[in-house]
Amino acid sequence: MWKWIGLKGWTVGIVATVLAAAAAVWLTGQPTVGEAQAPAQGFKAPRLRGTNNPDLTGLWQAMVTANWDVQDHSAEQAPAVRQVGVWLAQPPGQSIVEGGEIPYRKEALAKRQENFKNRLRVDHDNVNTVGDPEAKCFLPGVPRATYLPYPFQIIQSTDKIVIAYQFAGASRTVPIGKPTEPPVDFWMGWSNGRWDGDTLVVDVKGFNDMTWFDRAGNYHSDALHVVERYTPITPYHMMYEATIEDPKVFTRSWKMSFPLYRRMENNAQYLEFKCVDLAEEYVYGGLVKRSSQ
Repeated sequence: MWKWIGLKGWTVGIVATVLAAAAAVWLTGQPTVGEAQAPAQGFKAPRLRGTNNPDLTGLWQAMVTANWDVQDHSAEQAPAVRQVGVWLAQPPGQSIVEGGEIPYRKEALAKRQENFKNRLRVDHDNVNTVGDPEAKCFLPGVPRATYLPYPFQIIQSTDKIVIAYQFAGASRTVPIGKPTEPPVDFWMGWSNGRWDGDTLVVDVKGFNDMTWFDRAGNYHSDALHVVERYTPITPYHMMYEATIEDPKVFTRSWKMSFPLYRRMENNAQYLEFKCVDLAEEYVYGGLVKRSSQ
C-alpha cells in the first residue's frame, strides 16, 4: 500500500489532507476534561428507598491513568526494567486536571520535583515523608483513593454513606446533614456530605500532609481542602469532580474530573487488598540487611 502511494506522489497530499480533516472532526467531537458532566437526556437516577435522593450504592471504578500522573504523561519503562520487563511500565495517559496544569507555588514545585526523584526511595529514619506512600501500602488519601486502579464500594443509607476502597482496606464514613469538625488529622481526611439536587457533595478537611496525588510526586500540605461532587449521569456512570485548595502549596484552587463506571459483572464484588505484609520487605528489608552485617 505504501509503495503504491509513493508512486502516486499527488495522492499523498490528498490522503494527508483527508486524514487531517477526519482527525480534526473526531477531536472536535471528543469531550475535554469537565465537559461530559451532564446527565443523559431524560435520565433520572433511581431513588434511595424512603428518600428523594439518588441511590449511589454499588461497585464503582475509574478508568483513568491518573494514579501514575494526574497530568498528561507518556509511556515510561519500569524502574527495574531488567527484572520485570514491561510488567511495571507506566502507561501513557491524559490529564484529569482541568486546564492541564497544577498551579504550584514556585517553591512547592521544587518539592514536587524532589518527590518524583525520590519516589521509590526508602528512608528508614523518615519512612512517612520520603518516597511514594502508595509503595508502602499507606492509606491513599482523597482524591487519590478514587482513581487508584481498583474498584471501590459505596454503601448508602438515609443519613450516611460509607465508601470502602479495595486498596489497603481504606474506608470513609460520610455523614449527611449537619457538618462536624475533624478532631485530629487523618490520612483520608474528615468528610461531611450534603445533597445538591442529584449531586452528592462531600467536603473533606482534616488531612495530614503524608499522602500524594499520584506516583509523579504531586502532593499537598496539611492545609488541603477537597470538595468532591458525585453526579449520576446514566444507570452505569457517575461524573466525579474534585476541587483542590491548599494555599501552602498552590496559588489558587484547581479541579480534576473524570467518569466513574459501575461494575456490571454478574459476580462483581468488593475484594480486600490487604497489602501491608506485601510491603514489609520493601519498607523494612534494609534494616534486616543492616543488622546482619
